[in-house]
Amino acid sequence: MKNLYLSLLVFAAMLPFSLAAQVAKLNSFPSAEATVYLDFDGHQVQSAGWNNGNLINCLPAPFSATQINDVFNRVAEDFRPFNLNVTTDAAKFTAAPLNKRMRVVVTPTSSWYPAGVGGVSYVGSFTWGDNTPAFVFTDRLNNHVKYTSECITHELGHTVGLSHQSKYDNNCALLAQYNDGWGTGETSWAPLMGNSYHRNMTGWNDGPTPFGCANTQDNLTIITSSNGFGYRTDDYNNQMNNSSFTLTGTSFSAEGVISTSADKDAFRYVLTGQSNINFEIKPFGLGGNAGANLDVMVELYNGNTLIRTYNPLNSLSVSADTVLNPGTYYLMVTGAGNANANDYGSLGAYSIIGFRGALAIHDVTLSGTVQKNKHQLNWNIVADEPIKEQVVEVSLDGINFKALSTINALNKSFNYTTTQSGNIYYRLKVTSVIDQTAYSNVVVLKSSVATEKKFIVSTLVQNDITVNATENYNYRLMDANGRFIAQGNGLKGSNRINVANQAGGMYVLQLMNNNEQQIERIIKQ
Repeated sequence: MKNLYLSLLVFAAMLPFSLAAQVAKLNSFPSAEATVYLDFDGHQVQSAGWNNGNLINCLPAPFSATQINDVFNRVAEDFRPFNLNVTTDAAKFTAAPLNKRMRVVVTPTSSWYPAGVGGVSYVGSFTWGDNTPAFVFTDRLNNHVKYTSECITHELGHTVGLSHQSKYDNNCALLAQYNDGWGTGETSWAPLMGNSYHRNMTGWNDGPTPFGCANTQDNLTIITSSNGFGYRTDDYNNQMNNSSFTLTGTSFSAEGVISTSADKDAFRYVLTGQSNINFEIKPFGLGGNAGANLDVMVELYNGNTLIRTYNPLNSLSVSADTVLNPGTYYLMVTGAGNANANDYGSLGAYSIIGFRGALAIHDVTLSGTVQKNKHQLNWNIVADEPIKEQVVEVSLDGINFKALSTINALNKSFNYTTTQSGNIYYRLKVTSVIDQTAYSNVVVLKSSVATEKKFIVSTLVQNDITVNATENYNYRLMDANGRFIAQGNGLKGSNRINVANQAGGMYVLQLMNNNEQQIERIIKQ
């Protein structure tokens, strides 16, 4: 029997539509035989498994070229450990063996399928050989790049044989059918087969399923043993000798992939005299470490003697500024766990950038204080070169930062009055006159701004939910289990949503306008 899997929709603030772009031909591992095709440019589907065999005219995804590139890179990174090519090139898909390929139709055409899900696929369909595609509905994911990317990987996970992964407490009581992970900021984590929409670091997992806390699912073993492909060939060995890849020159760089939890990559560097050595090893990500799957750990050896381990708790990348004596040194790169994830799924691509010589910016330390909605930031910079630019950056989730203000290079403080309530994350980006860039630590300040609700909602109802709105809005109504009940539009002023035919109990109402969303829990008597 064919098993159908759905991805429940996790709602977010509405984002603007953009016109479908000309799709570039992108490939993550073009030499691989097994292929996943991300189909963004529209497709006609007539398959016995979908829409009762009736034709589906799927519109192109409403993404710009940049957004398509971001989605591709996020999905490609999820499948980086495997001997598999993620592509946007239809010719690559057509050339792949029938039983080693999968098309994902990324489209806003969703009306043919019942509402309430962001994507749909058949479990194990990657090897069926009959061109049954998977679908991801961008309109139901608010055309959000990260949500679309996570949903694509989730549905592809089903096609290669995986079921959902759930969260349980210490007494094996089910907390969430879709494990939504743990943590905040850069090192927050969730499993790809759970609900990974709202965590930065995502990955494959060996954990429990909805069928019980003792019923665990080893994602990596299933993927690499059931679909005609395995892991990609190891790119660097772990031998600390003359066969190690040698980094040379005053400046050096390299790129690699950690493909299994046992994978370690050794890099050799020879110093003929005492010198400052600076290096940064970063996982693949989109802007900082956004979307990374790999938490980097680096061991520094002098010959065969371990002299330092770098594994920062609050960062997925490693950076170092140290003085070394003459000798032969080795950087051993591997994946690590952190407070929110173990090293099982800490896999993916990374880059090394380093140079020999003094580091111009040694330290940037940021601190902050708060009084209601007034935030005071202060910092100290230790540098050998003058600073030419200072930019205060801000984030509401600790992951995605944007420039808030450019500060005079001589100043060491900044005042800001916010209209945003809750936690606000700040960091300082500093650039020296020789164009070296460094970031401060992240400071979290809480604002107690009393924000006026855009919607006043009756939460204890019998027949109608009353909504008083300050402007026009959209709404979605779900039951306590997240199942879709209704959706519609409302106008500025008083509105009613009829729930007379619904059973008594708790419901969740999501209200959205162009700028924000509001969630209300409704009790129907």
